[in-house]
Amino acid sequence: MTDGIYIGSGPGGTQPQTLTLKRANRHGLIAGATGTGKTVTLQGIVEGFSAAGVPCFVADVKGDLSGLAMAGSPTAKTHDAFAARAAEIGATGWTYRATPVQFWDLFGQSGHPIRTTVSEMGPLLLARLMDLNAVQEGVLTIAFHVADGEGLLLLDLDDLQAMLSHCAGRAEELTTTYGNVSKQSIGAIQRSLLQLRSQGAEHFFGEPALDLDDFISGDDRGSGIVNILAADKLMQSPKLYSTFLLWLLSELFEHLPEIGDADKPVLCFFFDEAHLLFDDAPAALLEKIEQVVRLIRSKGVGVYFITQNPIDIPDKVAGQLGNRIQHALRAFTPRDQAAVRSAAETFRANAGVDVATAITELKVGEALVSLLQPDGSPSPVERTLITPPASRVGPVTADERRTLIETDAIGDKYDALVDRESAEEMLAARTAEASAAAAEAKAATDAERTAATQAKGDAKAAREAERVRVAAQREADRAAKASPWTQMATSATRAASSSIGRQVANEIGKQVFGGGKRGTAAGGLIGTITRSVLGNLFRGR
Repeated sequence: MTDGIYIGSGPGGTQPQTLTLKRANRHGLIAGATGTGKTVTLQGIVEGFSAAGVPCFVADVKGDLSGLAMAGSPTAKTHDAFAARAAEIGATGWTYRATPVQFWDLFGQSGHPIRTTVSEMGPLLLARLMDLNAVQEGVLTIAFHVADGEGLLLLDLDDLQAMLSHCAGRAEELTTTYGNVSKQSIGAIQRSLLQLRSQGAEHFFGEPALDLDDFISGDDRGSGIVNILAADKLMQSPKLYSTFLLWLLSELFEHLPEIGDADKPVLCFFFDEAHLLFDDAPAALLEKIEQVVRLIRSKGVGVYFITQNPIDIPDKVAGQLGNRIQHALRAFTPRDQAAVRSAAETFRANAGVDVATAITELKVGEALVSLLQPDGSPSPVERTLITPPASRVGPVTADERRTLIETDAIGDKYDALVDRESAEEMLAARTAEASAAAAEAKAATDAERTAATQAKGDAKAAREAERVRVAAQREADRAAKASPWTQMATSATRAASSSIGRQVANEIGKQVFGGGKRGTAAGGLIGTITRSVLGNLFRGR
């Protein structure tokens, strides 16, 4: 294994510049205006890492870096220039060769799909992705907390949308427990989710999620695999692009063990169009980026930012970048002039190089280079002619890409989307259960009400029947009493009872009191009473 990657040298091979592998995890910067050779420099460095057995990840913004998969050709239009450059710097061992690659694409069109879950992304990066304000980010964090506490898996955007609707329905309860959860904030987040879907972000969330071990691998010859992300379409959604790359860095930081300073990096990460990561980034996100860049070094990961202007990188992050390659800058505007001064101040001085002047004079394929030496100190800045790449400069064809995708080691591991039970299905099941229970309770209540109504009706009917019976009986009694035969029988009975009563009473009086005159008065009185009693008996009173 070599100890470093040859970057280039001065004319005749003077002042060769080598990127020390042991210091490659101290990160780096490749800057320069459009058309100055940044992409070719990046391509050569990636080739060097791969040849040294270091896996790489690189975002292919323009599609040119896909050419890493194919060896350069003597028939290519760049061959004469490259051959002349190799001879100029004394690179006698330069030859064309291919680099092992794996193609990836968030949208699954130009490479294997890359997916992660909503839970793994987390509320901070999602808030950045959806451009939420502080209040809305707080509500989103509460939704994540509730989902975690209730065992609801947030895998894709459908799960997140269902969870937000669930929180809206419990807004009053959650406000009491966690703080203000307004339906207005949830509505704003839902609208941001809709915009996110319109950018195609729903393809990024789901399973199977990316296994980072598939990024950190080599081929059977010991070369590191170069993972190329097709970012041409992704660049149309710059926040998705930058958030994805920051998520990937964060996942690497959490996934990899501490190894300190190894003989070579575990992985080198190249972040093209780096300014997109920092544009309009809130303070919390900048702090997160700075933390990851500062600490991921100890995990054996080197991060290299590629941008047009070095002042695109915040000072706290730029201070972590030990290896620097500066291509030409155009000092036409005050901002460009400020960039030239800033770049000149970041290099270790060299008495033989006027950095501020040289930056504007560099030709295509030439750069100011300062790299960390084996002892960790930066080398004095040197004007360097960059070595030509060994792989093809320019994109692969569609047929070549398809063949490379079908024959790589990943296979179809990520090609089919898996939709297992998660928050959306769980909440739908809860809603269905609640609806069924409510329907059952309503049915039971309705049955009780129906039974009560029936019983009440039966009682009313019974009372009505009794009333009718009593009325009929009374009517029958009145009719019976009003009958001529009944009246005749009653009159006869009364008459008979009155006659018989008088006779019986007279007879009893005679027998008791005798028939003399002395007893006439008493006998008359007793007879009267007796007749009255007997008359009443016969009349049925």
